[in-house]
Amino acid sequence: MAEETTAGEHLEFLRERHVCFFERCLKILPERYCSLETSRLTIAFFALSGLDMLSALHLVDKTNIIEWIYSLQVLPTEDKSNLYRCGFRGSSHLGIPYNVSESHGTHHLYDSGHIAMTYTGLASLVILGDDLKRVNKEACLAGLRALQIEDGSFYAVPEGSENDMRFVYCATCICYMLNDWSGMNTKKAINYIRKSMSYDNGLAQGAGLESHGGSTFCAIASLCLMGKLNEVFSEKELNRIRRWCIMRQQNGFHGRPNKPVDTCYSFWVGATLQVIKKTGILLVVKHLS
Repeated sequence: MAEETTAGEHLEFLRERHVCFFERCLKILPERYCSLETSRLTIAFFALSGLDMLSALHLVDKTNIIEWIYSLQVLPTEDKSNLYRCGFRGSSHLGIPYNVSESHGTHHLYDSGHIAMTYTGLASLVILGDDLKRVNKEACLAGLRALQIEDGSFYAVPEGSENDMRFVYCATCICYMLNDWSGMNTKKAINYIRKSMSYDNGLAQGAGLESHGGSTFCAIASLCLMGKLNEVFSEKELNRIRRWCIMRQQNGFHGRPNKPVDTCYSFWVGATLQVIKKTGILLVVKHLS
């Protein structure tokens, strides 16, 4: 896949190199990523997503990866005393006995699920075509409920952490994939999103903060998954959010006004525009019918 820029520069997308890199990340982490060992499940999600988009998912051993993901599920112990700590952990760094989700969990003082790992773990299983039958939904949802705080946002882990729009999105995705919204108080989450809208019509990580491309996507996508986007924001407000997103484009996209462009915002901002566009089409169809 090659193209020529307006300056005459020849650009070529090196598909095979990308495929090889993603495959490597699923086996041995590159040296510069070794410090991310505790978040290995998220790295696997990005690698699997990349391979899927490049139509190269057939190159990996899906069965082995699925078993590995299930071995990272934090399962309830026999007495269910750790139910509020359940979900998926990021890697096997704690040395928990290998268990592919076929028996009770093992108590460990520092073992708990992480909201982002639970999201990326479930998403990876879906990408790999798993039916999620070994996911302990009751435990995952109990662990998720324990992470939501009074303002509607979520912590990442039971001990507490930063809380913002990223984790609201993770929680929404978890409930959507499990097809069970008992894992969160949607009314509180929606209120948190609503309060995070900034004066310039973008959405921030929380109330009173600066609007950002990433948090705007997380907020809009969360409402869309809940089926609440057009209840929370009027058509006029959605047009303002759309305009805010369009104004982020320069020679690429940036996430905030007067900041350098970054390739990640081509997704965050571009995907927001796509979600709003599709929701608008559904609204027109619904109105016409």
